[in-house]
Amino acid sequence: MYRFIGIILVALTALSIQATAQAATTPDQKTVLVTGASSGLGRVMAETMAARGYFVYAGARKDQDIEELNRIENIQAIRLDVNKPEQINAAVKTITQAGRGLYGLVNNAGVVVLKPLIEIDEKDFHFQMNVNIYGPYRVTRAFAPLIIESKGRISIIGSIAGTLSSATWGPYSMTKHAMEAYADALKDEMSKFGVQVSLVEPGTYKSKIADSALKRMEQRDQTRENSQFQAEMTESVNWLAAFQDESGDPAEVAAVVMHALFDDAPKSRYLIVPNQEQAHWTINRAMERLVEQNADQKFSYDREALIEMLDASLAKQKAASAP
Repeated sequence: MYRFIGIILVALTALSIQATAQAATTPDQKTVLVTGASSGLGRVMAETMAARGYFVYAGARKDQDIEELNRIENIQAIRLDVNKPEQINAAVKTITQAGRGLYGLVNNAGVVVLKPLIEIDEKDFHFQMNVNIYGPYRVTRAFAPLIIESKGRISIIGSIAGTLSSATWGPYSMTKHAMEAYADALKDEMSKFGVQVSLVEPGTYKSKIADSALKRMEQRDQTRENSQFQAEMTESVNWLAAFQDESGDPAEVAAVVMHALFDDAPKSRYLIVPNQEQAHWTINRAMERLVEQNADQKFSYDREALIEMLDASLAKQKAASAP
């Protein structure tokens, strides 16, 4: 008898959660999947879209996060670890059977591993690459048919670390630099299906990624004392520890993702940083790299030719941004 009552209560709870998620749905409501939506940037993105009336499938790994997300109107949590193909396949099945289709995909899930490249062990290196590179690849490949069917949008969360890198940040920067090339190629490939692809490159914004990185270092007993890069590791760890206090409002990133997903004229790239300093770091490094590539090669361009190219690119960008 008690077992029967328990089953009924569980069923009623599940129906209540489902009703909350579906409360504001309409037949023409656009749906979006956000990976890594349990906290930080992903959580803010999911909540922002849901508040604007979009239906969000929010990817999360832990039971507690799934329960919390399911209480939010217009959000249905999906158990989704981007490292586990079986969970990705199950998510595809769930979303397909729901019958709403899928208009947008936000590849947000990511991790940071801080370690010098000549000291990082293969397990940590693989973990970094698996989440940040193979994760978006797996998810995008799996959900591509649904996105193509709706002629929708894909937003990839990169980082200014895709342009900037320094000691101990190599593994993370490698993954974000890879996303630069991935987004460029994917954009060209998906254009034949009427699908728009955008790369969002945030600077330092409040998220849980820094806390997770520090916690993982503690769990892995990654002490700086045994490193040949003690000073560099200390600087990076101290910077991560101060990350939350010095970072920007993640709502700014959510607004950019909203533009990429729903604006009539989405951009291919969005640089979003909390201050002028980070904008200078990023743009200046990109220009330095261009100058380094051009210098002393057989077909180098002179200053006048480079400025002409810059003017042409600025004109092209202005035309693309015109209403």
